[in-house]
Amino acid sequence: MTQPVAVVSGGTRGIGLALSRRLVKLGHRTVALYRSDDAAAAAAAAELGPMLRAVRADVADPDAVAAAAAGVLAEHGPPLVLVNNAGVNVDRPFLEMGVPEWRRVIDTNLSGAFYLTRAFAPAMLTAGPGAAIVNVGATTGIRPRRDGVNYCASKAGLLQLTKCLAVELAPRIRVNCLIPGMTETDELTARYRLHDPAALAAVVAGIPQARIGTTDDVADALEFLVGQGSAYMTGQKLVVDGGQFMW
Repeated sequence: MTQPVAVVSGGTRGIGLALSRRLVKLGHRTVALYRSDDAAAAAAAAELGPMLRAVRADVADPDAVAAAAAGVLAEHGPPLVLVNNAGVNVDRPFLEMGVPEWRRVIDTNLSGAFYLTRAFAPAMLTAGPGAAIVNVGATTGIRPRRDGVNYCASKAGLLQLTKCLAVELAPRIRVNCLIPGMTETDELTARYRLHDPAALAAVVAGIPQARIGTTDDVADALEFLVGQGSAYMTGQKLVVDGGQFMW
């Protein structure tokens, strides 16, 4: 029980699973929170073994977050690393977007990070040197797009949440925002029809590195942000997008 503890929301699928894998590889006992996909959670637990525990909790529900955090703290102690990765996308044109679509996305992507950080930060302040929070943002938090006012607003808010937390939790906890660009996941492949060679070529044409990113590319950035190589970084955004957007 001497290994450091990490908590990853949305940690059993897609990018989140890659982040959980990397933290396990780095020696962290990792708690992966998930909302509803029991099959994916079971597969992640089977793959990563006793170093990963999947816990069902909807981060949009503050009571569920508080209960999950209490269980994690009682069983594992204070986490050294918290990754706020859980997110949902519900696209609608602005004039057709209802309150449920707005609230579901904001409550998960932005409020969820607030609830989790509020639940774990007091204990993390006692976790020892190297404590780090990484919020997983999106390029649309900086660059808007159509039909995604809820998603874009949630990710823009996450950038400001990152900066405010970095100020208030310093110097004991560093807080940074990891922003993936086009990353090869099932969701991205379906959204942009990347099974179609012409559609894939059109997307890749706008990326200077001439390829879609991998989840390992994102995990490499996470490894940097939770390691000593970034010990003097806090309140920053790290964009991993192959140069597609240069801010």
